[in-house]
Amino acid sequence: MLPAANRPILEHVFDALVEAGIEKLVAVVGYKRDRVQDHFGPTYRGIPISYVSQTKQLGSGHALLQARSVVDGPVLVMNGDRLVDAATIESVDTSYAETGHTSIAVIERQDTSRYGAVEVQDGDIVDIVEKPQHDEFRLINGGVYAFDGDIFEAIDETTRHAGELALTDTIELLLESDRIQAVEVDGMWVDATYPWDLLTVAREVLARGRVVESARDEQVWVDNSARVHDEATLQSPVVIGPDCEVGPDAVIGPNVALGRNTTIGANSVIQHTVLDADTRVDPSSTLIDTVTGQDVNLGVNTVVPGGPADVQVGTEVFEDQRLGAVIADRAVALGDVSFVSGSLVGPNARLATGVTVDGTVREGAEVVR
Repeated sequence: MLPAANRPILEHVFDALVEAGIEKLVAVVGYKRDRVQDHFGPTYRGIPISYVSQTKQLGSGHALLQARSVVDGPVLVMNGDRLVDAATIESVDTSYAETGHTSIAVIERQDTSRYGAVEVQDGDIVDIVEKPQHDEFRLINGGVYAFDGDIFEAIDETTRHAGELALTDTIELLLESDRIQAVEVDGMWVDATYPWDLLTVAREVLARGRVVESARDEQVWVDNSARVHDEATLQSPVVIGPDCEVGPDAVIGPNVALGRNTTIGANSVIQHTVLDADTRVDPSSTLIDTVTGQDVNLGVNTVVPGGPADVQVGTEVFEDQRLGAVIADRAVALGDVSFVSGSLVGPNARLATGVTVDGTVREGAEVVR
């Protein structure tokens, strides 16, 4: 339910499925199940939705296994945190319909080490390489699959690792006895695994105009309930959500999405940034390459200078990411706070006046100097 230009990512996923002609949707939900069901209800754009629960997060294969009771026959499977276009789904569906073999979307990427690579020979996948250390691979698993109904039995036969069932392990098992078609695609493909990925997601969604707010100008969308001062500047592409307020001489955009009830103070500059609902940015602040959660408050003269930066998450370092800061739900910066590029601030953190944030601030922490 993370935002993609003010709409949940899952809504964009459902759009692609509906536009590809899928006639029934099954959502495997766990974290914040009620929020998902309350948002979508029993149907989406006239297509019925069934919900099944994954009470414990035990891997992608385990998630698919939960849908067994509501799936009869062939099934098309997608990751819920990746944006693809309808043409990609149609290509995978067509490949399965024409060959009867498991079909998987593959896409060319430079950073195969982040996603895991697939080795393809004569149109068939022959191996899956998790986190390759060398650059001889160029194709990754695109996360769109077409299986026959036997996929559930194959998952049952898959060996668990650390208690988890990975769908990629099941695919490797299938490779021992069957062909798997590689469907090379080149349409929209955006992964949203990490919070800073929302910057890329927003950029791609805005470029394609997949927004619901009213168009005020070319690639400028402003909800009818939003209030934008006449002396504010909106640089396309930009979307301003419901009940937002933008003060005088503020500069918003390019590549900015302001969520519902967000307030931007006078003389602030917001660029390449995604602000979730109920965020407040006080006057004379600068946010570049920034992602906030909900109900974040940033005081006067807050400065996030933007990336690139190396971002550390636990023991893993993601090099050369275009990220100013990720500031999680309900975090507060009291004013004159500066962020070093690549900073991560946890939920409910409190940053005192004048501090400089460098690195990670844990959930609920108070930084005073």
